[in-house]
Amino acid sequence: MENVNNNTASVSKSSTGMSENLAALLSYVLGFITGIIFFVIEKESKFVKFHAMQSILVSAALMVLSFVLGLIPIIGWIAAILLGPVSLVLWIILMVKAYKHVWFKLPVIGDIAEKQADSIKL
Repeated sequence: MENVNNNTASVSKSSTGMSENLAALLSYVLGFITGIIFFVIEKESKFVKFHAMQSILVSAALMVLSFVLGLIPIIGWIAAILLGPVSLVLWIILMVKAYKHVWFKLPVIGDIAEKQADSIKL
């Protein structure tokens, strides 16, 4: 689930002018909005592109899940209410991991994000 980059001391700059870890953290701040922004403007760092794509996919998945749960009476509504705090914890974990320059891949979504980040020519 977690792939640690041992080069945490040598964090390089991204094409945004920020350090990679700060740009990756900021890609999570407003969910898919900042994810899209950083995915589009980043030209050099696969680390930033990965976290930006993961931000986009996690945000989209949580929105769809919330909508679907909202359609299911009682049990779905309870699950939708519990989804909020779980999403907040996940959001904080992803931002902390990005800032610590860790390639933290969520199951399924992380693999898709990694493939998308690798498929884009830098």
